[in-house]
Amino acid sequence: MILVLAITISGCSDKKVYNKYSYTFFDTFDTVTQVIGYTKTQEEFDKYAKDINDRFLELHKLYDKYNNYDGINNIKTINDNAGKKPVQVEQEIIDLIKFSKMMYNDSKQKTNIALGAVLSIWSEYRDIAEADPADAQLPPMENLLEANAHTDIDKIIVNENDNTIFLEDPEMSIDVGAVAKGFATELVVQEMIEKGFDSWIISAGGNIRSINKPMEDIKDRWAIGIQNPDKQIFGDGSNILDTVFLNNAAVVGSGDYQRYYYVGDKKIHHIISPDTLMPAEYYRAVNVITKDAGYGDYYSTELFLLPYEESRALAESKDNLEAIWIFVDGTIEMTEGFKKVAKSQGATIND
Repeated sequence: MILVLAITISGCSDKKVYNKYSYTFFDTFDTVTQVIGYTKTQEEFDKYAKDINDRFLELHKLYDKYNNYDGINNIKTINDNAGKKPVQVEQEIIDLIKFSKMMYNDSKQKTNIALGAVLSIWSEYRDIAEADPADAQLPPMENLLEANAHTDIDKIIVNENDNTIFLEDPEMSIDVGAVAKGFATELVVQEMIEKGFDSWIISAGGNIRSINKPMEDIKDRWAIGIQNPDKQIFGDGSNILDTVFLNNAAVVGSGDYQRYYYVGDKKIHHIISPDTLMPAEYYRAVNVITKDAGYGDYYSTELFLLPYEESRALAESKDNLEAIWIFVDGTIEMTEGFKKVAKSQGATIND
């Protein structure tokens, strides 16, 4: 999924001139993040953009499971101390873990942050394939099954009084890849709204969040593109499958085109089913519309991991959750709420 950028450079609203600016950074969450916003001056926009970049970098370090940082206890620190001792962490980690456990218990329990032991094996085999495609292979199922015995989310113990996280199983590990980017995006959005940044949109990989309307007389809504999973991202918009028009909403996608390798002619993507311990194969992609980017990040993965009847029923059971499913054969299904904002179904930027 990509952000569709408007051509207009400036606009007027309430007789106050706002200019459109953009900023891109590459140093967080293993993705490209772009901010587009309307302010009266470049200086004002630059301050907001710096605050966003700085805050994303802080959260990236906290939610990182691969690297240590001086003076920071992060997800890696928690995993390194599994079965040994509780780790005192910042509130942002407590909140993310609580959110992830809450969402797990309020859904079909497919998106499990305690699946880290299984996902680490898949990550190792993907790294081998990327280094030398001739060596690409699937992990042995016996290894995956052994790791899967250490994925009980209830063994992630949150102590809010001491601000600690403890993994009771010494063989388990946390992987927050399915939720961290969206959770961080929403956290930053709320902080920036409090600072007065009130007309902007952010695209953090497959997570897009719009804030209020664009400050232009010629359009009432932000236009957000849904990526065609068969095409790479290009600046000319040729990879856009559909466009949705939204303000104050998040659009988040999960798909088989984002991180993968090949074994022979079979694509092996990174979204692993907790039932089969193999990549889920129901869809090419699922995109959701929600009010909250963290909520959207979770449910785009959850819906991707469920067969269509269950996936759609879950989406329709939740308030403020709309979805589009793109099947392997190219068939597309949408919830009724998604249809109302989709260009292909007649929606326009000025509805």
